[in-house]
Amino acid sequence: MSDEFDLLETNSNEKQSKVDVNWGKAIDTMKSKLAQEDDPEVRQKILNATLDDVVHMAEKDRTTLLDAIKDLTDYQDEVGIIFEAFSSLNAEEQKVIDNAIKRLERARVELEDAEAKPDTWWNNLWGRKAKIRKAEEELKAAQKARDEADTKAKAMFQQRIESADVQTLLNELSFKSQAAVKRLKDREVEIKEVEDKLQDAIVEATKNHTKALEKKKEVETKLEEQYALLKQARQALEEIVDKQSAEYAEAVGKVTTLEQKVEELEGLKNAYTTLAASKDSFVHKHNLTIKVLTSLRSNLQTHRAKLKSDTEERLKYYDGYVVALKARTDQEFAAILEHLGVKTDEHIGETLAAMHTASAKARQEMMDNIPVHEKVMQGVYSSYAEALQEIRAKDVDIQKNFAERYGIDMKQIFEDYYAAENEPSKPEGESPKPEPKSGDDDLLS
Repeated sequence: MSDEFDLLETNSNEKQSKVDVNWGKAIDTMKSKLAQEDDPEVRQKILNATLDDVVHMAEKDRTTLLDAIKDLTDYQDEVGIIFEAFSSLNAEEQKVIDNAIKRLERARVELEDAEAKPDTWWNNLWGRKAKIRKAEEELKAAQKARDEADTKAKAMFQQRIESADVQTLLNELSFKSQAAVKRLKDREVEIKEVEDKLQDAIVEATKNHTKALEKKKEVETKLEEQYALLKQARQALEEIVDKQSAEYAEAVGKVTTLEQKVEELEGLKNAYTTLAASKDSFVHKHNLTIKVLTSLRSNLQTHRAKLKSDTEERLKYYDGYVVALKARTDQEFAAILEHLGVKTDEHIGETLAAMHTASAKARQEMMDNIPVHEKVMQGVYSSYAEALQEIRAKDVDIQKNFAERYGIDMKQIFEDYYAAENEPSKPEGESPKPEPKSGDDDLLS
């Protein structure tokens, strides 16, 4: 259980590739932007918040996240962080890099195979050197494509997140945090390795410091002996009276030899003194460096542990935020549906009410139109009676004309005809009614 919860664990056995850091002004830029986020109206916004306000706040969150991720991506370039190892790429973006890597590896293998063939006249005859040149050109092109792949993938990545939603941006921020945890751990490993080397250097420098002091002491002992011998030789030289004698010349040579020996020993003494001082100085320098590195490593451990733990919690926090945003959208959707339902109810109610009033009005209009209809029908019947009257008057003329021209009395014929046409059939045994008088036929009576 302890291993699982050891957030400060640093495994120095894991060798990681080191990244050269070129510190720029990226950190200051990001700090400055983050410092601008302080808003004195936050409390008032919370107090007066509506669902519509949340939309604008969420959009501001998205914009802030987008700017931060852009700055972090640019910061990666400034400090030498490998882009694809610090950003969550989708399949298309990752494929650009993977294809470039595969091409580069394939070009290296082909060049190695071409160079592995023996340099014989037979192989050269079959194009060994040409294949090598072709493989070298392909390797250069593949290396260039590999170098450009990061830039291309980064451009695709930036274009994708430009229109990304909050959830995608939060996932990217979480990925960068997780990548940063690994990077901090790698840096701790690197610092620990340097600390170990400095510890070894301190031990070695201490040994050399001790040896230098021992050698210095040995030289000082020899120097004392040589000083004593030199003093005796100089005294013996002074006691010789004949300065032109061989004895004097020999004594001078002895003194010169001893002086050279003393000079050499003095030089060794100074050298060992300087060396001892230098080693002692570096022992203190290495010790100071170790203290500084240990402090930095400790701080890195603290940051890494907090970032690792916070990132794990933050993922849950972000999940809650994203779900809350979706719930806000669903709530807005429900409100829209409710509003639409209410409006639909209103419209249907209006339609039903209009239908009822329209029906009542139609009934009233129907009732109102009955007298009008009767008047119209009265006019129709009046016109019909008038026309019939004209017809009968014309019949009289026709009868008269027939009587005058043919001696036939048509009046009785026409009267019988009209009587037979207008009277209903009478049942047997019923006495016939008197015939209506001519010109007195009122169909509306």
